[in-house]
Amino acid sequence: MTINIDFDGTCVTHDFPYIGKSIGAEKVLKKLVDNGHQLILFTMRSDRNLANPTMDSTIKNVTGNFLSDAINWFKKNDIPLYGIQTNPTQINWTTSPKSYAELMIDDSALGCPLKYDKSISDRPFVDWEKVELVLEGLGLYD
Repeated sequence: MTINIDFDGTCVTHDFPYIGKSIGAEKVLKKLVDNGHQLILFTMRSDRNLANPTMDSTIKNVTGNFLSDAINWFKKNDIPLYGIQTNPTQINWTTSPKSYAELMIDDSALGCPLKYDKSISDRPFVDWEKVELVLEGLGLYD
């Protein structure tokens, strides 16, 4: 199965433009890959070289290698990615920028189990213990 994975609030706590704290995604993502599933990093992060106004006071006007930082998090944790922002096979049948996958794990997805722990983050993030149970229930790994 191909799975789109968001990054901030999903793999780590929300701390953009930095990499957030670990929330337990590593173990579950490795289990998915070890069981033959393909992960696509599907995030709003990008490498931003020019500081242009954001037109939104809640978004910091920053530059940096934000997408590269997320990709390096996967490398550092020895979690291979099948794709980054897109499914490599979809070019054969669509020009849509939306990444094709059978499943999406994203803290903003309706129904995704979230954890609220103010000791590590001011914002909710994915509850990987509950996600792991759902994935096991779906028979995605042993």
